[in-house]
Amino acid sequence: MPGMVERIKQFARSPQGRRTAEQVRRAAADPRRRAQAQRLLGRLRGG
Repeated sequence: MPGMVERIKQFARSPQGRRTAEQVRRAAADPRRRAQAQRLLGRLRGG
């Protein structure tokens, strides 16, 4: 789906997309958030 990929690229380049990416980076650097995300992924995968 090239249309969807293009839309994602456009969002990533936008100011809002950059802010979102920065928030994700900060959350990923926080050990508590990282553990929380890993638990969620484990549940989603059926673990």
